[in-house]
Amino acid sequence: MAVNCSLRCVSVYLTFYLSLVLSCCRPTTATATTAWISPTLSNAHHRNRNRNRCCGFSSSGSRSLSPSTTAIASGRHRHDNNDNIDNSDEKIHNGITTNGNTCPLMDRRKAMSVSSSSISSVAAFTAAAALWTRLPLPVEAVDIDADATDDANAPKTTTTHPTIPSWTLRGGVRMPVMALNTAGLSVDGTERALALACQCGITHVDFHPGRERDGVANYLSDNPETRSKLFLTTKIGIAPKGTSPKDASERVRLQIADDLAILDVTQVDMLMLRDSPDAKVMQSQWAALEDALAKGQTRAIGVINFCEFSLTSILHTAKTTPAVNYCLHHVGMGTDPKGLRSFGESRGIRTFAYGALGEPGPNRELRDSPVLHAVARAHRVSPDAVALRWILQTGAAVSVRPTSEFGLGTASCPAISSNDKCERGLRERASSFEWELKTDEMDALSALTSPYDNPTLFSSAGCPDAFGMKEMMAYFKSI
Repeated sequence: MAVNCSLRCVSVYLTFYLSLVLSCCRPTTATATTAWISPTLSNAHHRNRNRNRCCGFSSSGSRSLSPSTTAIASGRHRHDNNDNIDNSDEKIHNGITTNGNTCPLMDRRKAMSVSSSSISSVAAFTAAAALWTRLPLPVEAVDIDADATDDANAPKTTTTHPTIPSWTLRGGVRMPVMALNTAGLSVDGTERALALACQCGITHVDFHPGRERDGVANYLSDNPETRSKLFLTTKIGIAPKGTSPKDASERVRLQIADDLAILDVTQVDMLMLRDSPDAKVMQSQWAALEDALAKGQTRAIGVINFCEFSLTSILHTAKTTPAVNYCLHHVGMGTDPKGLRSFGESRGIRTFAYGALGEPGPNRELRDSPVLHAVARAHRVSPDAVALRWILQTGAAVSVRPTSEFGLGTASCPAISSNDKCERGLRERASSFEWELKTDEMDALSALTSPYDNPTLFSSAGCPDAFGMKEMMAYFKSI
């Protein structure tokens, strides 16, 4: 029995190769080819048509398959016991059977029935060989990338990304609670970081006027279709010392007009005001922001590093309450540093935090915290990821640096070809919404009292413990 089977196989293959030699001397008009198709790639790309020709043979009706599809079609990843496949949910599509739980598969029992009179002798004999010897039917040859893998257990790359939750601000404005912080990035670095952030699902960008704004403008110019998907948050520059309230207000209006023109947009989504030691200056500036809101130049307005004095100053004359107070917050400062969060949130002002790893550079004590590391090991994430997740679970929105490599006025997002830290950093930050800290872990992290920082660290002299020369010197000594 085995001898007869072997002789039959040899006979079929000899006939096949003889047919191949004969057919290569004349054009063949194959109108269809058949293949087992990967369950994960049923809609193979229609490219590389007519690439493989032999003396006039053209596979014009075939599909170009991915390396993993080629592996399956060649028999490396398929099950040999196909007779046990449950075909109770099969449907026929263009001569290819489809299992209800997978994607199109060639039923070997019907392999010959799909061949029509237009199939060449090469395809016919190959189909016969496959039927008799249980070998796979042919697929079109494809170029395989050098780094492609045939390992069925290799990690699969996905194009999906986590969904970033949003707050609903006044007027129905939806603000994603995670933003890309471009502080210190160059024009090119900002543009590159924003492109990577969007790929990771982070569509809120928090930038300063100047080179960061110019990087955002370049991205918008190259990708105009993304404007409706982005949430643009920018900041009003500090009024120089001695500026009158009237001049300070005019400076705000001029900056808004300049920023909109450079960004080539009619409005941004959030304008945030920096504080001043002069209450009347802040009140005048806030009135200018309220005017911009009324004109539709922005959809929301907020403040930056406002202590209780600053908040009280503008609330005294404000028609519109700030949507957010953008301030420093990290593990070690507790859940309500200096009572500022509760003061603002009790007045309808949400907390938009920056500095989850410390400011103006990463805080070594924070990142080396044994508590942080213990929690990180429990969740199999980095200590940085724990620090960020803690901020989010306190109920604040957060602005994140793309990497942990930043300092006073400096940051980087290197080209992908030379360094992928920027991409990896942003993916890790976006993944913060895929897991949670337990109650006892939150309690342990919230109970830490060091390193403690001033939540309005970068405020003006009008707020206590502002970042002045003394703090700047201490910072440089610590790095």
